[in-house]
Amino acid sequence: MNEFLSWLLDAVQSVDPILRTLLAGLAIMLETSVLIGLVVPGDTVVIVAATAVASPLEAVLLGLAVVVGALIGESIGFALGRFLGPKIQHSWLGRRIGEENWARSERYLLRRGGPAIFISRFLPVLHSLVPLTVGMSGYPYRRFLAWTLPACVIWAALYISVASVAAGTYRQLADQLHYAGYIFVGIILVFLLLVFLSKKIIERAERKHLDHGHETARAGLVEEDVED
Repeated sequence: MNEFLSWLLDAVQSVDPILRTLLAGLAIMLETSVLIGLVVPGDTVVIVAATAVASPLEAVLLGLAVVVGALIGESIGFALGRFLGPKIQHSWLGRRIGEENWARSERYLLRRGGPAIFISRFLPVLHSLVPLTVGMSGYPYRRFLAWTLPACVIWAALYISVASVAAGTYRQLADQLHYAGYIFVGIILVFLLLVFLSKKIIERAERKHLDHGHETARAGLVEEDVED
């Protein structure tokens, strides 16, 4: 395990740092762009790039590239929503996403407002649909950036710090422990599992909140009909 992992990490580290950084920024830009984020594993690319971080400066530059890439991707989604939102929603790709997801994104934004933009960065599907929905709603772009910027910074810092610390720990232990590779893999898997479970918990809580709000709204309409 150690020999293979050392070879793999060395191969990643042998790539020019500037190229690694640019590729990570590009991957996260594609992930946060509308619909593309449903198929491009930008977080995986960021983790791989972060394992090659050799200094605080490289970590900061990688973080800047990831944050800028995420902001560009979300801005693309916002702009597409502002100018082409309905066409995309009713296109073949939009139909593949499903009317339920579109409606969920719209209800989520209506009920949560700015916090929905922040939280959506950490949720599957919604992190691609919310920027588009925000653009369609006429929400001010500056306020959109004000909510999504801190979310992107937290996301980037979390992924880069965990991957770089795990890789650094492995390199320190590789010559001393023959099972150091398993420790590295275990750290990454535990992190990804925690991320997955956190997303599910947040997603479930948000679904319950939205469903409760939807039922409350329906009940209000029924009462109005009865009074009439």
